[in-house]
Amino acid sequence: MKKAVLFMIISTFSFTLMNAFVKYLSHFPTFEIVFFRSIGSLFLATSYILYKGIPILGHNRKLMLYRSFAGLTAMSLFFMSLKYIPVGTAVSLRYIAPIFAAFFAVFLLKEKLRAVQWLLFVVAFCGVLVIKGFGDSLNTTGLLLVLIASVFSGMVYVLIRKIGKGDHPLVVVNYFMFIGTLVGGILSIKNFILPQGSEWILLLSLGIFGFFGQLFMTKAFQVAKTTLVAPLKYIEVIFTATVGVFWFGDIYSVLSILGIALIVGALVANVFIGKR
Repeated sequence: MKKAVLFMIISTFSFTLMNAFVKYLSHFPTFEIVFFRSIGSLFLATSYILYKGIPILGHNRKLMLYRSFAGLTAMSLFFMSLKYIPVGTAVSLRYIAPIFAAFFAVFLLKEKLRAVQWLLFVVAFCGVLVIKGFGDSLNTTGLLLVLIASVFSGMVYVLIRKIGKGDHPLVVVNYFMFIGTLVGGILSIKNFILPQGSEWILLLSLGIFGFFGQLFMTKAFQVAKTTLVAPLKYIEVIFTATVGVFWFGDIYSVLSILGIALIVGALVANVFIGKR
């Protein structure tokens, strides 16, 4: 369990740095950021796949393409939202994706949920309303962008479930990063801003932090039970909100913190109940 905790701390801290850098670089066009985020991970994942001799094209190619475009949409909208709302709030709101994943799973995969799980989802969504209703600085455009991003993230979870264990996780990620690099590169050509000085390092580091965040999260799930590891993902909310306060000067009202706590608490409880 100690290894799992360490792996998840490394993972969540990596994602925190990636999100913080995206926020810092928000003056760049969104698809340019998507391109740099994707190409770094694509290089690292492809190198590992080739080194290990893993079939790079995989088997469930159509599903992996669907997953890639859904993931690209979610990532792009999330990055856009960071231009409007505090990074900690955006990360917290993005974590309501399991609610949408549950809806998709019920109707598309014919999975069943217990009544208490639906109640917890209602509590989590109430957290969103609290943040919007009482958060002084929350921008409506940013809120809508991150909520739609969460819908597509929920679809990603269901598609990954459909793909199953037939393909190596890094192959699935690699499809996503390839599509992100391709689409992000094409859509950023017209409005491309040439990075200056340290901006090159920050942009290229997005893919590195994203890759290691994914890698160590996978390692954590490999060495400990899902019910113990999954709640640790929400450490990212604490890390990111802290970075937002000290780096970007984000301000969170008491009711905004309450809303974030409702979201995180309800979804952590759902992880434990869902595995019983």
